[in-house]
Amino acid sequence: MTNSLLSQLPSPASKRIALRVSAPAERALRQNHPWVFDQAIIEQSHQGAPGDLAVIFDNKRRFLAIGLYDPTSSIRVRILQHRQPAIIDKNWFQTKIMAASQIRKPLTQQLTDGYRLIHGENDGLPGLVIDRYAETLVLKIYSPSWIPHLKEFCSALAQVHPSKRLILRLSRSLNKQSGFLYGLEDGMTLTGHPSEGLLLFQENGLTFECDPIHGQKTGFFLDQRENRARVEKLSKGKSVLNVFAYTGGFSVYAARGGAKEIVSVDISAPAIQAAINNFSHNLHIPTVKSAVHETIAEDAFEVLARMESQKRFFDLVIIDPPMFAQNQSQVAAGLAAYRKLTRLGLSVLRSGGVLVQASCSSRIDAQSFFDAIHQSARESNRRLIEIERTSHALDHPIGFEEGAYLKCLFATAA
Repeated sequence: MTNSLLSQLPSPASKRIALRVSAPAERALRQNHPWVFDQAIIEQSHQGAPGDLAVIFDNKRRFLAIGLYDPTSSIRVRILQHRQPAIIDKNWFQTKIMAASQIRKPLTQQLTDGYRLIHGENDGLPGLVIDRYAETLVLKIYSPSWIPHLKEFCSALAQVHPSKRLILRLSRSLNKQSGFLYGLEDGMTLTGHPSEGLLLFQENGLTFECDPIHGQKTGFFLDQRENRARVEKLSKGKSVLNVFAYTGGFSVYAARGGAKEIVSVDISAPAIQAAINNFSHNLHIPTVKSAVHETIAEDAFEVLARMESQKRFFDLVIIDPPMFAQNQSQVAAGLAAYRKLTRLGLSVLRSGGVLVQASCSSRIDAQSFFDAIHQSARESNRRLIEIERTSHALDHPIGFEEGAYLKCLFATAA
């Protein structure tokens, strides 16, 4: 069944908005940047509603780009197409979804049916992501400008990637813009039958559960899949501490890799319960069944400090915290928090043990992050010998500079 709400959504205005932008914005568009900010607009033909199509011309009135207009955001236009004019319709969406789907094809050969199918701007669909969990797709939108296009977009999606159901998630800011939602609600099922509770999916042959309606993001942190696989290879016979464990992804991989003892720490009791469940979903694997798994639902900083005072040491310490810097003004505090975590992590890491530390703060660039870890290690009189630095997996491609957010350091601590 298709939700009748989709058919009742408004269509974008037939009249397109014509825009001219500043010279720096023109240059950015020529380099395929996906955003036009409000302050960059120097001429506009008429006011528009969210989702109206805006065409940007250069100073010689030549076509530069077309995108979704959003008067509610400082990102005034989210660019769909550069250089060549295009009709933005079901066929256009279908071509984009198909291109994104092709990039992810290798994952389906890896016993994986949980991954990001569309990664927003980086797949040419700014302000929209789709995550796949087995037969369920979760569509998350970050701008009201997508709503007038959802009917055609969902129709195109069903053609390219049929699913049992399509669940809608709305960003926090969009959820507050009820005047533009036309009855759409966060967590509603757009197409198919609503799911009964939790979903199970496969990642590299392991089974995980996720709550696509109440969970963080769309229910799981799919972007760390390849780093989890790296941890599995480093875990044999080791004691492992997984801090900010969320639902225990790294912990389950460590267990399959042969870790003898794993401690999962997260402040969220429901997340820790999900981590326990994720172990139980994989008990048919002998190494998971034999691993000792301890869970602690407390603040990570406090737990690390307590373990330091107890002189409790581990062979492998994983630190994968939430975003520390939402904007530029938080960068210094974010780097200080990473340095503190490095110090605390090293205080419970045996000599010769492995530190795995990640950041998902796009405002903090990779070099600053890695430098902060090394600085903190030096101050702790520990020498880090890097194993590798990792970035994005293939289902989280980087299409522009600001699209890069994930970085992770694997290092042995002397």
